[in-house]
Amino acid sequence: MSSSPARIRNPLTWVPSSYLAEGIPFALVIWVTGTMLKDLGHSDGEITLATASIGIAWSLKPLWAAFLDMFKTKKFFVLWMEVIMAVLLCGIAVALPLPNYFQITIAVLWVLAFCSATQDICVDGIYITSLDEKGQAKYIGVQGVFWNVGRLFGTAAVVWLAGSLKEDHGYSTTAAWSWAIAMSAATLALLAVYHWFVLPTGSIGDRPVSMKAAFARFGEAIVDFFKKDSIWGMLMFVFLYRSSEGLLLIEGGLFLQASPEHGGVGLSLKDKGLIDGTIATVVSLGAGLLGGAFMAKYGLNRRTLIFMALCLNIPHLAFVVLSQLAGPGHSLSFWTVASLVTLEKFGYSFGFVANMLYMMQQISPGRFHMTHYAFANSIMNLTLVPTQMISGPLADYLGYKTYFIVVMFAAIPSVLGAMFAPFPRKPDNGHPT
Repeated sequence: MSSSPARIRNPLTWVPSSYLAEGIPFALVIWVTGTMLKDLGHSDGEITLATASIGIAWSLKPLWAAFLDMFKTKKFFVLWMEVIMAVLLCGIAVALPLPNYFQITIAVLWVLAFCSATQDICVDGIYITSLDEKGQAKYIGVQGVFWNVGRLFGTAAVVWLAGSLKEDHGYSTTAAWSWAIAMSAATLALLAVYHWFVLPTGSIGDRPVSMKAAFARFGEAIVDFFKKDSIWGMLMFVFLYRSSEGLLLIEGGLFLQASPEHGGVGLSLKDKGLIDGTIATVVSLGAGLLGGAFMAKYGLNRRTLIFMALCLNIPHLAFVVLSQLAGPGHSLSFWTVASLVTLEKFGYSFGFVANMLYMMQQISPGRFHMTHYAFANSIMNLTLVPTQMISGPLADYLGYKTYFIVVMFAAIPSVLGAMFAPFPRKPDNGHPT
């Protein structure tokens, strides 16, 4: 099912759509499912324990990343994963009316997560093997922006559609979400068709002659990874960078959706979709592009890394403010909520760029470039699994007001990680480290 173009097309024809396709399934698993289950009556603790555990799939990518680089082209796997994920989403849409929909949905999401992780490996592999370091830095902002557009497609368009079908057209909660999930499936299917024509193949390594040789190559990739200079310090930075963010990723949205009687903001699905979409999307797009332009101008070095870590974490104060203002008898204006949430989204999109560029230019270069990037990515996602899992039960126990203060203290390891991150490899852009 792969098709190789004779030349590498303009990156703007495939980088935005590729990372949009990466962001959509991740958003559906991590954020949209939580919103849907909350709307269907499940508690924060039940939701975060079930959905965050699925995130382990993105942390297990190294177990099969090397094999994807051996037997088929990267484009082949991207296309097939997008098709399979579209089919799986259709399965969830059909299963929602069933009595045991919760168990079926979680099971299907596990499979979808592994497909999404496989797609991530190969999209990232195409990016880092089709572009030189200058090109990687040039388009890193575009990459980050459109991954976040995929996230916002889920948290905005899908959620808004479900809310509109419920509130404006009289659909039941189950029917509204079934149609919204089906729309997501159609979107991934259309992206697969588009990528058939425009996606580069990516570099192809030497093919092993047997499974024994394949496992030997995988072993070489692992040994080579841990022999890199300052590898443990680099991995510590990657692990810590999103320590605070993991506590906010799922729980922040559930807090916005929770009723004021339970300490939440009490947004409707339509308002939640509008804030995450129409308003926050524009700001996040600009923030990601600004982050990429900032890194392209000033380069990846310790000072820029610390600055980006602060940009990522300080805006979490927006949720501290919201949690102190919200509660029984307190009705917050739409624009107050929108302004504070958008501020947090700006910081996230701007600061996230540095983490991706650090993994591309400091950790992954070498013989097993794609595989080592997947290794680093998995470490990055690994910190999100426990933090997301405990976020719901912790928020239920502490209450939202105290919980978001804890989130701010969790930002300290992120900033310390940036302060002490090693730079064993001087980047080709000439900026000092």
